Amino acid sequence: MFNPIYKKMLLDLISSSILCEPAGVRFIINDTHSVDTSLDNAIQFIAFGDGGGLPHPPYVTDIQRATAQEMARVAQKFGVDFVLNVGDNFYFHGVTSVNDCRFKETFENVFKAPSLVDIPWYILAGNHDHLGNVSAQIAYSGISKRWNFPHLYYELTFRIPNTNVSVTIMMIDTVVICGNTYEKNQPIGPEDPHLAQEQLQWIQKKLASSRADYLIVAGHYPVWSIGHHGPTPCLVDQLRPLLKTYNVTAYISGHDHSLQFIREDDGPAYIVSGSGSIVDKSTAHKKDIPESWLQFYNADISALGGFTLIQIIPEQMLISYRQPYDTVVFQTVLPRRKFYIK
Repeated sequence: MFNPIYKKMLLDLISSSILCEPAGVRFIINDTHSVDTSLDNAIQFIAFGDGGGLPHPPYVTDIQRATAQEMARVAQKFGVDFVLNVGDNFYFHGVTSVNDCRFKETFENVFKAPSLVDIPWYILAGNHDHLGNVSAQIAYSGISKRWNFPHLYYELTFRIPNTNVSVTIMMIDTVVICGNTYEKNQPIGPEDPHLAQEQLQWIQKKLASSRADYLIVAGHYPVWSIGHHGPTPCLVDQLRPLLKTYNVTAYISGHDHSLQFIREDDGPAYIVSGSGSIVDKSTAHKKDIPESWLQFYNADISALGGFTLIQIIPEQMLISYRQPYDTVVFQTVLPRRKFYIK
């Protein structure tokens, strides 16, 4: 969501320069788990969202450029397998058709390094994408070899090389479930309750039957967040119980333009990675979750944009929060899943 204040912030970015750490500096918070750069048997991917740029020239923000450059460096260094894009791909009103110049100006010309071009991107839609032609974004899958957006919601399955360890990622459409925001802080309810219920039934069926060693759900709206938008009540009520019941490893989202790691005492981890184009340091909803759940938030450090690198090995899932200029701001690990047995 973008309110008028956000719009002004984005427009100001056109002429602004980024204040950054000197190249090569690594600012690490809570570095309790070092990430091994020489992983052979692993699935590695970048998760980020809200990289939708600007609706007019130059169609991109300085933060987006810097984030894209760091994504490219990390993808090359670690041998990343794919990118997971959790929505708000084009600000402020999505695209109009598959021929919309925004595909070129905000996506192809920005994330252009070979390390990002030669791997798949798995896409889902955010609230701003739904203000435009989401069908055109799905259709763009037939034009771009890396843009993979087969349906509003879909399932990805992987197996860690040379092992029997499986990873499932469920890409869901939280705007269909909860509705759009229309300049409000929270979604106002589904446009089509039947389609919302149909997707929730699909989610429950897939989760209930999954025997994946790592089970991840990705959507645009966060379940929990301490940022400007805060928790999404619709998802707290309807999605969170499913994530807990079926022992989901992690839920990845964007929407709030920040980096957060939240973990319930007896439930999944919640990864917010929405700093693709702009950073918002708001902690307006910090009191909406128990203090012990919040393990990281980037409100008190240099706001350079950023993303998460997720590396899944047989024994554990390693998560590192990264910002431009080789900056690692938080790292943690999640255990292999004990899947639900009915």
